[in-house]
Amino acid sequence: MSATVAPDTILKELAALWTQEGKQGDAGVLRACSLTLVVIAEAADDAAALGETIAALMPEHPARTILIRLQGDGERALSQRVYQQCWKPFGQRQQICCEQIEIAASDAALADLPPLILPLAVPDLPVILWCRSARLMRRPEFAGIARMATKVVIDSAAAADAIDAIRRIADAVSSGGILADLAWTRLTRWRETLARVFENRDTLARLTEVDSVRVRFGPSYETAAWYLAAWAANALASVGQVVTPVVGRQDESLRLELSGGAFRVELWRQDDRLVTVVNEQSNCTNLPRPADYHLMREELGIMRRDAIFEDALASAARLAVSSSSGQI
Repeated sequence: MSATVAPDTILKELAALWTQEGKQGDAGVLRACSLTLVVIAEAADDAAALGETIAALMPEHPARTILIRLQGDGERALSQRVYQQCWKPFGQRQQICCEQIEIAASDAALADLPPLILPLAVPDLPVILWCRSARLMRRPEFAGIARMATKVVIDSAAAADAIDAIRRIADAVSSGGILADLAWTRLTRWRETLARVFENRDTLARLTEVDSVRVRFGPSYETAAWYLAAWAANALASVGQVVTPVVGRQDESLRLELSGGAFRVELWRQDDRLVTVVNEQSNCTNLPRPADYHLMREELGIMRRDAIFEDALASAARLAVSSSSGQI
């Protein structure tokens, strides 16, 4: 790898690709771009699976993609290559193509990434940073990289210290950043299902009876548990029920219980199903584990601040920190 990579060189290579592509065939090429997607992944991350995810996102969210592969310790070094993702919509002859840039960077070169990436971002379009490296988020260089982005997408499910991860995310949002956490995005079906429970008039009338919120979580579900508990407590507070959730560990993946008197609502994951129990009545719906494509597709559709997520995040951070310090 070379010590430096010049943005001008990369842009010239991209221009040459378009020139070459335009000379091939008679149907022409449509250049599509709605944002710049910066993806940061460890070198050990499955390159084929990640490539498939990015390619699947392009038809709905065409982007200039900048993939940063982290090489770990070593001398300060960067290298790059450019290429295109192209596809033909069904029944059409014209190809639609998106630009892709791949950069390999050692840890010693992380500080060089912002001045390299900024000139490569498409002018006047959003810059979305998808950081797949939990290690990078703990490094001091991450703040400078994140400041380039309109929105930062992370996944706190991989965090070694879930409470610290939630606190860091909450601090970043309170400082003005727009962040998304895929641990929260995975809860969309849970929140939709619980909301539907209370669409029933009789069930809704009993909502004010709820005086207990309990969430239990298994491995890799801790941040999701804090989010779910905080969101449920916020929803109850909106109807005048102030409840302090209780969050604890279990062997299963994730379970939520709302109760009060003779009224009880439970949701839990059982393999690839979501089980819902309202008093003695139960129901099961399919709940396959969402692939990164589905999660990112949802988040790329949200370019503004997500008020519900930010409220749940702030509450989750307070709840988690208070719990860790023994205040609740």
